[in-house]
Amino acid sequence: MNYIKPISRFLLFGLLNVSLFSCAQKNAKPISELKSIPMNETNKTIDTATFGEGCFWCVEAVFQQLEGVVSVTSGYSGGLTKNPTYKEVCSGLTGHAEVCRIIFDPTKISYANLLQAFWGSHNPTTLNRQGNDIGTQYRSVIFYHNDSQKEQAERYKKELNASGSFTDPIVTEISALGDFYEAEDYHKNYFNLNGNESYCQIVIKPKLEKFQHVFKDKLKKKE
Repeated sequence: MNYIKPISRFLLFGLLNVSLFSCAQKNAKPISELKSIPMNETNKTIDTATFGEGCFWCVEAVFQQLEGVVSVTSGYSGGLTKNPTYKEVCSGLTGHAEVCRIIFDPTKISYANLLQAFWGSHNPTTLNRQGNDIGTQYRSVIFYHNDSQKEQAERYKKELNASGSFTDPIVTEISALGDFYEAEDYHKNYFNLNGNESYCQIVIKPKLEKFQHVFKDKLKKKE
C-alpha cells in the first residue's frame, strides 16, 4: 500500500518518521491549523464518537489503547435493516457499516484527538475496502453525534485533502448517526480474547503494534 506521503509537521502524534502504512517520497504541506479545532464538549464528563474503518475487531483493538477512552463497543450503523445480524451485514445488502461506539472522557482526550487516531489507523482513500475486507460494510465512515463533531470532521477531512497528506482523495463518509445496533457478544473485546487466532496475528497485531508506536504519547499507562 503506497498511499501516505511523509510530512514535515503532521498532527497524527508523530507521523514525521513513522506511518501505519507505506510511504511515498513527496513531502506534503504541514497542517498546523488543525491544532486550533474548537472543542465544545469539555464540560462533559463523558462523550461518544462512532467510527467505521473496516473490520470492527481492528477498530476496537486500536481505540481501546487510548488514554481517556472509557469503552469501545462494536456494532452496526448506517443502514436500513432493523436489528441486523453479522451474517446479514456481511452480505452487503443491509447498508450498515461495521462501526465502533467509543465512549470517552473529553477532559482526557478530545474529539479532535480521536479524529487523529481515526485517520491515522486506516486507509481513508479506498472506497468500501480495507485490505482484503471488501464491501460497503467496511467503508470508512464517521457518524457524528452533534454539530460540533460534524464541523470538526468535515474541516479535518478538507484540510487533509488540501495538504496532500494522502496521494489519493479521502473518501470517508461523514453522516449523522442513526440507529446503532450492538454486535453479537462474540465480537466484543475480540482481540483481547482471541489474540492467538490467525486473523488477529496476521492483521490486527501488526496494525496495533504500529499504532502503539506512532501514538505512544496518547496510550493508557500500563498498570
